Amino acid sequence: MRFKITYHSGHKPPEDALDLLAQRLGPRREDVSFVKVGGEIWATVEADAPVSMTQDERADIGRRAVLAVVREVCEGATELNSDWFAVSSGR
Repeated sequence: MRFKITYHSGHKPPEDALDLLAQRLGPRREDVSFVKVGGEIWATVEADAPVSMTQDERADIGRRAVLAVVREVCEGATELNSDWFAVSSGR
C-alpha cells in the first residue's frame, strides 16, 4: 500500500523539514520504502495482511506503520518534530 507524507496543516515547520525527514528516513526502514517526490514523501508498506481484512483495515495498519517510523526517526533527530508531518493514503 502507498501513503504520502506531507506537512501537517496545523503546524508551521521549517522550510527544509521534509527534506531533512527524507534524508533521515533513507530509502528503506523495516517493511517501508520511501522516495521523495516534489513536496511529499511516498511511503510503500510491504507487509502482508490477512485476506479477511477490508481495504480500510489494511490502510489503517499501513498508515500506523508509516507513522511509527516517522515518529522513531523524529525522536532521534533534534531538528525534526513528528507533529509537523501527516500521513495519508496514497489511493
